[in-house]
Amino acid sequence: MSLKLDRISELARENPERRFHSIAHFLTPKMLYEACFDLRKDASAGVDGVTHAEYAQDAHENIRKLHDSLRNMTYRATPLRRIYIPKEDGKQRPISIPALQDKIVQRATGDLLSAIYEQDFYGCSYGFRPGRGAQDALDHVGRVIATQGTEFVLEIDISAYFDSIVREQLVAMIEKRISDTNILRLIRKWISIGVIDEGRLLLSDTGTGQGQIISPLLANVYLHYILDEWFEKEVKPRLKGKAFEVRYADDAALLFQSREDAQRVLEVLPKRFEKFGLKLHPVKTRLVEFGRKAYWQARRKGKQLDTFDMLGFTHLAARSRRGKFTVHVKTMKKRQRRSLNAIAEWCERHRHEDVEKQWNSLNAKLSGHYAYYGRPTNYRSLWQFYRGVRRVWHKWLNRRTRGKTLNWKEYQKLLDRYPLRRPRITRPWASAGSQA
Repeated sequence: MSLKLDRISELARENPERRFHSIAHFLTPKMLYEACFDLRKDASAGVDGVTHAEYAQDAHENIRKLHDSLRNMTYRATPLRRIYIPKEDGKQRPISIPALQDKIVQRATGDLLSAIYEQDFYGCSYGFRPGRGAQDALDHVGRVIATQGTEFVLEIDISAYFDSIVREQLVAMIEKRISDTNILRLIRKWISIGVIDEGRLLLSDTGTGQGQIISPLLANVYLHYILDEWFEKEVKPRLKGKAFEVRYADDAALLFQSREDAQRVLEVLPKRFEKFGLKLHPVKTRLVEFGRKAYWQARRKGKQLDTFDMLGFTHLAARSRRGKFTVHVKTMKKRQRRSLNAIAEWCERHRHEDVEKQWNSLNAKLSGHYAYYGRPTNYRSLWQFYRGVRRVWHKWLNRRTRGKTLNWKEYQKLLDRYPLRRPRITRPWASAGSQA
């Protein structure tokens, strides 16, 4: 199958205008089987309640039936199960959980479509793509600002992006590359299926259902045409100076050498997005002066240069140990607070568990935090987080002693036996795109 996908990629790369008329037959039982076991085994079940463990007990027969339904066109997508997770602003973010069989078909179809669209996507796009991630996007931002003489950053924040995608326009974009009616039929099923929220079936006219496996790819296709291709082919040739884009899903930054260029793009960008049903967040979308020249001018005047946020990090202009301009990052205050609140809620729920179990879980959470936020220059934020976790654990261990106080001295003895994992930098300087 990998050889067949490689051939599809080759054809897509050779001819960017090529439309693929017959690719649904690649969704073979073997491909569906591999997709099934590529899924997370502990993921939440959809409305049908079927878990991965239950499905895997008779995987071959279940996959055979699923493949037959696709081949006979009797396959029906199941409504999504709606849950909510907290956002940084205190609001709730809706997440849609598909049934397991839909996850399997979406994973296989996503692999098939990725073989084509990976040949079209630009290098500025990092979200939900093989071999790319948020750390690479952050490297790119720091490298461009430090080496390309950009002086202005346009932060882009799209309000309710996944829920605002206009389905008809999305399908029209996909049809530029895909004309296989079976694949298009599947995509239409998935993006228009309703959600079950507190026992009610809810239907909407827009969106792709954030939480579906296929949604990130479809969202990338949408912004590829709306932003990436437009900025590369239509905007940049009309600008006076250099300009760059770095995007991770719907979190994007445009970097400019010229203030005039940046302001012109800022003026036309809302109109561009409105054509496709999208709105820019009025507060989070902003133009910031940020670069080498602006930094040194601000230092001479004794002023502090503005910062900008991207992918959970606040970016700051700074001077390296060698006296050169560089870009430092620190964890955004909102992200730091949200992460500590999540730890506190976990400690409260599990305060009566065995101390060793709590210790193992907290160290796993600390390791995950360091893995993402452990970038050079962010050690202070990591240390603040570590100390915060240490205080929170003490608080909730103290709550379970039933009248006997766990003073700090006794808590230190407990920490000697069960030490919390200390902060560490996980992203080396050589890869950070900044100058030490």
